[in-house]
Amino acid sequence: MARLILFNKPYGVLSQFTDAGSETARATLSDFVAVPGVYPAGRLDRDSEGLLLLTDDGRLQARIADPRFKLPKTYLVQVEGEPDEASLAALRGGVVLKDGMTRPAEIERIDPPELWPRDPPVRFRKSVPDCWLQVTIREGRNRQVRRMTAAVGLPTLRLVRWRVGEWTLEGVMPGAWREVGV
Repeated sequence: MARLILFNKPYGVLSQFTDAGSETARATLSDFVAVPGVYPAGRLDRDSEGLLLLTDDGRLQARIADPRFKLPKTYLVQVEGEPDEASLAALRGGVVLKDGMTRPAEIERIDPPELWPRDPPVRFRKSVPDCWLQVTIREGRNRQVRRMTAAVGLPTLRLVRWRVGEWTLEGVMPGAWREVGV
């Protein structure tokens, strides 16, 4: 039976088990998950937080990570600025990035979610408003959500992946993991 682990990757942790070639030690998955034979199904940037799926099953890993399967990925995104309807419509329709047009995204403005504090905290500026969006995409380009929000003038301050397909981060605290049946 395949193993599937839901890991809440903290800010600053690499989505890999080793950090070869770095002159300074950076936190990796091996600092949190001591389960032999599992590998990440997809990636999450070092400066992003949230759900990272780990499995020992190559087919499951491909189904989760391969854009051909269009598995939805939902993010809670704190952006700098107040989005207007034109910005939200642009994100919903797809935006042009250097590597081409993105697929349409589901975008919803949300109340600030009840999340754990981030270490280090997101910078706060009295004169610049921020807001939260729930963003669901069905592809996974490098730093895609950050690049999409920046393309419409809303730089990302904090990004938390909350859901991948049917799996959610519900009840898993930062640095913790839970194994689920597949």
